[in-house]
Amino acid sequence: MEKIRLKADDGQELEFYVEEQAKIGGCDYLLVSDSQDEESQAYILKDISAEDSGIADYVFVEDEGELGAVSKVFEQMLDDVDLKF
Repeated sequence: MEKIRLKADDGQELEFYVEEQAKIGGCDYLLVSDSQDEESQAYILKDISAEDSGIADYVFVEDEGELGAVSKVFEQMLDDVDLKF
């Protein structure tokens, strides 16, 4: 499984497993988890980098409306997984 590393605002490096990815409304989203265990924490990341940028810039999706809509897409893609945010 592919891993992604992010640098938090405080400089701490975070590592996540990429579970799925999707392009929704022209934006790239990643469904990531903090471990490969069944009871891992899931997060949705949004790529906010400029199109001509060679480096992706991901942020955690925090807006409840956006989170709900994007999580439904991932639930449909992964019909055998129960996602809770």
